[in-house]
Amino acid sequence: MSGVSNSSPSLVLNPLLSDWIRFTDDDVVEAYTGKSELGQGISTALTQVVARGLDLNAEQVRMIAPTTLVSPDEGFTAGSLSVQHSGSALMQVCAQVRVLFLAEAQRQLGSDLVQLIDGRFTDGSRHLSYSDLAPDVHLDVPVEGLGESPQAGLPWNLPRIDLTDKILGRPRYLQDLRFPGQLFGLVVRPPYRGATIDVVDLAPTKAHNGVVSVVIDGSFAGVVADTEIHVREAVTILAASISWTGVPDPLTDSALTDFLVSAPTVDSPLTDGVATAPAVETNSLTTRFSRPFIAHGSIGTSSAIAQWHGSEVTVWSHTQGVYPLRSDIARALDLDPESVTVHHVEGAGCYGHNPADDVAYDAVLLSRAVAGSPVLVTWSREDELGWGPLGPAMVVDLSTSFADDGHLTRWDWNGYGNGHSSRPSTLPSPSLLAFADQLGGSPIPPANDPPLTSGGGTARNAQPAYDIDVVTGTIRRLDTMPIRSSAMRSLGAHLNVFATESQVDDIAATLGIDPVAYRLSNLSDPRAIAVIERVAAMSNWPDRPGGESHGRGIGFARYKNTGAWCAVVADVV
Repeated sequence: MSGVSNSSPSLVLNPLLSDWIRFTDDDVVEAYTGKSELGQGISTALTQVVARGLDLNAEQVRMIAPTTLVSPDEGFTAGSLSVQHSGSALMQVCAQVRVLFLAEAQRQLGSDLVQLIDGRFTDGSRHLSYSDLAPDVHLDVPVEGLGESPQAGLPWNLPRIDLTDKILGRPRYLQDLRFPGQLFGLVVRPPYRGATIDVVDLAPTKAHNGVVSVVIDGSFAGVVADTEIHVREAVTILAASISWTGVPDPLTDSALTDFLVSAPTVDSPLTDGVATAPAVETNSLTTRFSRPFIAHGSIGTSSAIAQWHGSEVTVWSHTQGVYPLRSDIARALDLDPESVTVHHVEGAGCYGHNPADDVAYDAVLLSRAVAGSPVLVTWSREDELGWGPLGPAMVVDLSTSFADDGHLTRWDWNGYGNGHSSRPSTLPSPSLLAFADQLGGSPIPPANDPPLTSGGGTARNAQPAYDIDVVTGTIRRLDTMPIRSSAMRSLGAHLNVFATESQVDDIAATLGIDPVAYRLSNLSDPRAIAVIERVAAMSNWPDRPGGESHGRGIGFARYKNTGAWCAVVADVV
């Protein structure tokens, strides 16, 4: 791995060795990452990368959770890219660090025969550690691709370093944090999106036991109290003391599909294909597929702590991006980003944009009213399901033509829905829930879609992997957002893969062709063919273990149409 022509994109914004590595006096290396541990195990994976790269034991590596104080800015922890981006960056960094330290060890020991063995540089009789050499090795230099990644070393099977505390119930999560003088906060949410406070009587809430502050900022309403019990009692009193005004959106579940296909959209082409009639088109199939809004429903609800010191604020959050969250907090409050510090602490895991950033901003607003005191805010289950970002509802219309022998001649896709990303710092105005209710705030703008070059949103995996003469389609992103939407695992691929594979199954059934054989007849990519053949062999396709009364089906896809292939056979009782 010499050279940096194929280096991690994270190295572009964080090009120095010192952005990633620091050696301490106790033979421990501190390694930095901008990627958050969300329960997916990257703290263990990155520890292995560093330990292997520097020939250290895993116990000698201390992965530092993302913090805007010292961590590299790697944007969001999303897209299954943490190891690919942060891991490859650390691999290149460690390879170069080995070279620099080896050269310094050779200089100090006066020998060209020095080797690195078990984390120590030795000429056979004398030994130097990384900590011994660190004062004389300067890491404020660019990553230049010096050195090679080791082919041997620490096995790639390190047990998860985060699980013991979790299994034994030891304090580890953000919700477990307790600081001196810590207070507790909760927010009263409107009865529906866009409702504003008409009348509020603060006296009953202020008189309740333990209440330290009642905060009203426009239509943002919350309470700070001395204990969790007192704040929960007080917020119930405050909610009963507020009258709201406004008109709720009339959208209902039964009208959702009609709304999605009739609301104003911003259209863009799926491909450059031309919708011309194929030479052979004897059969056709048109089908509509849909999905509702989808909630995260995490076992633990979102939580955050904030503390002000003068005009500066520190936030502890299980955000997926410490730097983007810092940016939106600064934008919302018209602050210099340098006056906002965000530390990542593990909390409720997620597979997409959950309310971690929203509850962080709640804590910022509530703690501002009790300057100097840290305030912990934990959302209720009602808040989590009613106000957190949802995976957007979607409709996909497919129109397919095929020849008598099953060859796919035309595939036209139309996808309707809101965008799949309203993460902090990605929209024209802050996408923090409370900002929409603050005096001077603004509603969260409609969600965007990642570009197709980054995997896409509504159109992720909309282009089938099959060999088709003409593929056309239109991405129809709604520019109204009656229900807040953002990223949910796999984005639009969740519906697009289901639609594609269902359409292919229906065509195979129409022609009386086995589903596996039909897929293979319309594929030329050797990896696609191999993964289907392998799963078919593993499952003894087409045997049905439960007989004809049991269903059996196959599906396959490629992650973002650019990554790994996957195929699965499901037996349905």
